[in-house]
Amino acid sequence: MVDQLEGNPILQEVLGKAYEPLRMFHVKLEQEGEPRGLIGPRDVDIIWERHILNSAAIVPFITDNFGVTDWQTVQGTIADVGSGGGFPGIIIAACLPQASITLIEPMERRVIWLQEVVDELQLQNVQIQHCRAEEAVVPQHGFDVVTCRAVAPMRKLVGFTMPLLRHGGRLIALKGASIEQEIEKGRSQITKAKGVNPRAYEAPVGPGLQSTHIAMVDKR
Repeated sequence: MVDQLEGNPILQEVLGKAYEPLRMFHVKLEQEGEPRGLIGPRDVDIIWERHILNSAAIVPFITDNFGVTDWQTVQGTIADVGSGGGFPGIIIAACLPQASITLIEPMERRVIWLQEVVDELQLQNVQIQHCRAEEAVVPQHGFDVVTCRAVAPMRKLVGFTMPLLRHGGRLIALKGASIEQEIEKGRSQITKAKGVNPRAYEAPVGPGLQSTHIAMVDKR
């Protein structure tokens, strides 16, 4: 089964220098993702769009947070919570080689997968923590950015992600089309978790492809 975007110039246009390592990631997902329970059977021919490019849509929002546009120059500490099959953490690590990426994942079989991917893609900027977010080892002043994809509704998500952030840090989460309603339902929990200015954005995935959505919350 051939991926619908295989060979499409959109891939290199969007991913730039990250294309080559993510091509290797795509091959591994194509061969092992479904048998190992990391992607569904209907995803095998849409891995590029559904998982890799969808995850890469978060990267410009991270670079904006650091005040730069060149992906190769972004530095700082980023934690990806509930990394699972590597979405978006592995994609972020490939796109931002100068940033320090921590993947936080509680399930052992997924941690094993993530370590294999990190080794095979030779990602030098990644460390993996086998734990829940509440048990994670956090830098002294907290992470600059916390990311996640489809982990929990906002009212629950802020409870275990905001404590990982430094003061002034930012939660950037990939979300579905109902994100504005999620934010409204979770406003009291966001405030309680020291979150401010919750907001939603449409995030381009690639020319001609359906956009995704981003939620952002700052930590006071």
